[in-house]
Amino acid sequence: MKILIDGDACPVIDLAIKIARLYALEVIIFCDTAHFIERMDVQVITVSKGSDAVDFKIINEIKARDILVTQDYGLAAMALAKNAYPIHQNGFVYTNENIEQLLFRRHLGKEVRRRGGRVKGPSKRTKEQDEQFANHLKALIERIAEQ
Repeated sequence: MKILIDGDACPVIDLAIKIARLYALEVIIFCDTAHFIERMDVQVITVSKGSDAVDFKIINEIKARDILVTQDYGLAAMALAKNAYPIHQNGFVYTNENIEQLLFRRHLGKEVRRRGGRVKGPSKRTKEQDEQFANHLKALIERIAEQ
């Protein structure tokens, strides 16, 4: 089991690394050349900037039982198909039971924007969201370890 992080615009990189170290898990961060990410003792894989380039690299690297930190519903769906465990930066775990609804909601948002409408963006990140992410990531690690 490893923790893979979709690093572009991920606000919980350091928190995920800290938790991974508690469980002695390897962490790999993925980003494109538009971002510079460097962390001590953590592998960073940088790919060329391009539409979904990071997503495709992650999917080529992820294995069953790995954990993926991402806010991208499409990437989460692909990770689920590979029997991995995607988790959102706010702490909710993507599952086969909730992914279709999330993808449909994303589709509706795109339709609104395509027609010139606006959808509300995310609110400012809170300490409570970080705590929720930490608690859910720890619980996920422990659940996978028990299997």
